[in-house]
Amino acid sequence: MQKESIGTDIEQFVINKVKEIRISKGISQAKLAHMIELSVGFVGNVENPTHIAKWNLNHLNRISKELNVPFKDLFPEKGI
Repeated sequence: MQKESIGTDIEQFVINKVKEIRISKGISQAKLAHMIELSVGFVGNVENPTHIAKWNLNHLNRISKELNVPFKDLFPEKGI
């Protein structure tokens, strides 16, 4: 049985979007962690919907730069 997500809908959207982009670019959790100077464990915890860890704006800014994607592309077009 899968546990429910701890985050809000918008938090989960952003987490899923970062993961989708990361995977589409062939980047592992470990490589992303290295690129944005965070621990591999933290990145794994963020992507685990049952864990409390979440991306903050500074993380997202670094992810945007390192993955070469517009910052706005990490968010939905309209509020959730």
